[in-house]
Amino acid sequence: MRLVQYRMPDGSRRVGRVSGDGNHLHPLDKTGSVLELAEAAIAEGTSIAALAETRMSTATVDYDELLRDGRVLAPVDHPEPARFLVTGTGLTHTGSAAARNQMHVLTHGDGAEESDSLKIFRMGLEGGKPGAGKIGIQPEWFFKGVGTCVVPPGAPLPMPAFAKAGAEEAEVVGLYLNGPDGHPYRIGYALGNEYSDHVTEGENYLYLAHSKLRSCSIGPELLVGDLPEEVRGHSRILRDGIVIWEQEFLSGEAHMSHSIANLEHFHFRYPMHRRAGDLHAYFFGAAVMSYASGIKTAPGDEYEIQAQAFGKPLRNRMVSVPDEGLVTVTQL
Repeated sequence: MRLVQYRMPDGSRRVGRVSGDGNHLHPLDKTGSVLELAEAAIAEGTSIAALAETRMSTATVDYDELLRDGRVLAPVDHPEPARFLVTGTGLTHTGSAAARNQMHVLTHGDGAEESDSLKIFRMGLEGGKPGAGKIGIQPEWFFKGVGTCVVPPGAPLPMPAFAKAGAEEAEVVGLYLNGPDGHPYRIGYALGNEYSDHVTEGENYLYLAHSKLRSCSIGPELLVGDLPEEVRGHSRILRDGIVIWEQEFLSGEAHMSHSIANLEHFHFRYPMHRRAGDLHAYFFGAAVMSYASGIKTAPGDEYEIQAQAFGKPLRNRMVSVPDEGLVTVTQL
């Protein structure tokens, strides 16, 4: 089952189930958001899929029209954006390790010692899939922002004036809601463009945290239920309507050095991440990226990420943001 959040022409919100042809939505009755649906599923002790089935109407909405009109929202959001934490991990895919190491070579040369990136990747290969009921090796982890950094499908991805680059990272994203007792529930999965500044990261690995504090995009569809063992897709960059870079990416646990359960444990083991009512978006890592192929993106470039398991592609265009200059603090 795949769900989409969208706005009606009058601005009201709805949730729809993607139809069999992938081009229409069946609206869910009395459902204004996926968050409301998830809260009701927790309260009723049922699954989101089962609850959505009981609410699904026979009416249809033109999905392509919603995308053209810019009325499709991110798959989940929170009325208090500060209660929507956006985080991620890297070096969880074979491709990500190769790409990160290539960045290391470009910066430090072929003769440099093995990077910390490759070391932590090998640690994941050895202990990232410990099996049911066991705790494995700790993955890389980073904070990206809160709900205000999530850009809807089709909306512009801002490139700050202080940024030195803005490149896509095609990823699967886990989406979660903490129940009233703080227990985390997985709502589902979506495609995501994690969108980072790899030039800043390459200057010094300790700048990784700064390079991740950017906008991102998620969607357009929420996959409810199990993630396929293999997710096969394509990541593209278009400039003036022409594809300037394209590469296949492979995700899902079949192509990951960590199990999703292991990633989730090391995220939600912190009590601060189990605050009742909070939403979480957790990027599971990228297998490929254009920056590792020597591509320099520019304002106006369009990112397109597509995988059959997630329906419609995620598209966003990068735009430059005017320089804010020196940011000062006022003494009270």
